[in-house]
Amino acid sequence: MPPTTPTTPTAPTTPTTPLTVAVTGATGAQGGATARALLAAGHHVRALTRDPASPAAEALAALGAELRRADFDARDSLDAALSGADALFAVTTPFGTDTATEVRQGRTLVDAAVDAGVGHTVLTSAAHADRATGIPHYDSKHEIERYLRASGLPWTVIAPAAFMDNYVTGWTLEGLRDGSFLWPMPSGTRLTLISAADIGAFAALVIGRRGDFAGRRVDIASDELTPEAIAAVLAAATGRPIGHHEVPLFVVRRHSTDLAAMFGYFDTHGLAVDVAALRRAYPEVGWTTFADWAAVQDWTALLAEGVRA
Repeated sequence: MPPTTPTTPTAPTTPTTPLTVAVTGATGAQGGATARALLAAGHHVRALTRDPASPAAEALAALGAELRRADFDARDSLDAALSGADALFAVTTPFGTDTATEVRQGRTLVDAAVDAGVGHTVLTSAAHADRATGIPHYDSKHEIERYLRASGLPWTVIAPAAFMDNYVTGWTLEGLRDGSFLWPMPSGTRLTLISAADIGAFAALVIGRRGDFAGRRVDIASDELTPEAIAAVLAAATGRPIGHHEVPLFVVRRHSTDLAAMFGYFDTHGLAVDVAALRRAYPEVGWTTFADWAAVQDWTALLAEGVRA
């Protein structure tokens, strides 16, 4: 989900020659952050969206993005949107559909990029998706990764860890309103995290430095904390007492077997990403800590929405 208070990141690199970059999912969390970072770096952004009249699309247009109507299920719209593009930022999701649909749409997007002769495709996947996790929405992303690598296109895969931005949405936010950080992991198990803004900044860096990243897959994260430590950070940021409450996996499984598999993997295998090495290698990204991310959220507005009579 997008951050509560999105900001335009500092440009990670200044290109000598601005590129025309098509960005899928431009009104979502990762695509939106990437579009903003690319614009800040001086590139020309084609923001691909099914609804160019949406507030999120209009906000990108106000920053200088070119809006293009495009739909993964309408190949002709993808062909038109990718024609003449130097690079493509590709994001796919099974949520709202299913993993089979995600794979089909991902393959269609890769095929359109091949036919358009796109010079570099950056696919965002998930950290550890290449490790046979058994998590359905990780395995579908890895299938798209394999299809991209076999396509003949110049490619890079960036693979983010768990999203910080999800903590201001859904059942997690509902729990915070009641003073509980509801998370299906033991209090002492460490989890790597990343903000959508950092994903966008790293994607822009990769696109601006294609020669350094072509043919590479990079897991990315910007912090690593236990649920107990996350709850403490949220308590400090919100000014409210918040404690971690471990939600049993069988409760998660009632809602989603996919997400239950993911949290089971987090607990048994972990989601190891070398945060320190990333910070040393790519300091220009900024790499937001969870405390820094939490400090800029509008908790007053977020938590007030849950006030009950």
